[in-house]
Amino acid sequence: MSEEAIPEASADEQASQVVADEAPTQDEIKEEVIEALQTVNDPELGIDIWNLGLVYDIAIDDGNNVKVEFTLTTMGCPIGPMIDEQIKASTAYIDGIGDVTTELVMYPPWTPEKMSPLARSALGFV
Repeated sequence: MSEEAIPEASADEQASQVVADEAPTQDEIKEEVIEALQTVNDPELGIDIWNLGLVYDIAIDDGNNVKVEFTLTTMGCPIGPMIDEQIKASTAYIDGIGDVTTELVMYPPWTPEKMSPLARSALGFV
């Protein structure tokens, strides 16, 4: 009987497999993005945008590029650009994340019902 030799993977192939095995999943990235968004505070209310219900969607594509759709408490609120910058800054450190883009949306309009119980309690909506 002859045994066929199984070619061993090159060092580069092994290294790329280790990187692929260690790459974060989209669910893991989403959890880290949520944690990061909980550090972005509305300066007027002093509560983070996640618990205020200002984040409407977090989409992650196959390249781990992230798109965050968010809104503001009122249509004329001037803090949109600041929140946009803070979202990008707070997510920049996340391992395995691609590009982060944001989109300010106004529909559906934000209402206090979108807040988490924590935010409602902090603002006296209980």
